Amino acid sequence: MVECTFDMQFTYILAGWEGSTADSCVLKSALTRRDKLYVPEGKYYLVDAGYANLLGFLAPYRGTRYHLQEFGNNTPTDERELFNRRHSSLRNTIERTFGALKARFKILKYAPPFDFDVQVKNVIAYCVLHNYIRIEDYIDLFEDEEDDSSDDSGEEHCEDNNESDSNDDVEDDVDTQRSTKRESAIQSARASYYRDVLAIQMWQNY
Repeated sequence: MVECTFDMQFTYILAGWEGSTADSCVLKSALTRRDKLYVPEGKYYLVDAGYANLLGFLAPYRGTRYHLQEFGNNTPTDERELFNRRHSSLRNTIERTFGALKARFKILKYAPPFDFDVQVKNVIAYCVLHNYIRIEDYIDLFEDEEDDSSDDSGEEHCEDNNESDSNDDVEDDVDTQRSTKRESAIQSARASYYRDVLAIQMWQNY
């Protein structure tokens, strides 16, 4: 999982998770680890539909046209379609950034013969080098590349490796999970309301 700016530079990198891991698990790790992802107050990140709509993370409406090619020459018919179209147009930056990274460092398209720890470090190093090149080279030959890989393929899973044989620990875990779910539900409701307000304002000014 990475975070990038609109000028195609990486500002946060979390490498090492399996591709089949649920996006929500990776995001949870990013928000709770020591070198955690920081969300500036009053700001939000644009995320794809694989993520929940939470405070600080603005996801598109599901079940509504999203990708630009789905619209063709047609204009949005309501506030949700307009929101999704603009969301897609802005979030396209991350696809272009990944595309440029893979075009620049073609080893990322294959399974390199390195230990896992080395592979993780390599990904971070390539992202840092990508940023340096973007800063120093005004004309980036790979700027118009796009990542053609799919975010939705494969089965998602999230495993908890901290197993415990204690019944007390199990009960505590259940209580914690319930509390977390309640908090997530509250956050999701607030974030959805905020998204609806934005969509309506966009539609009124369209």
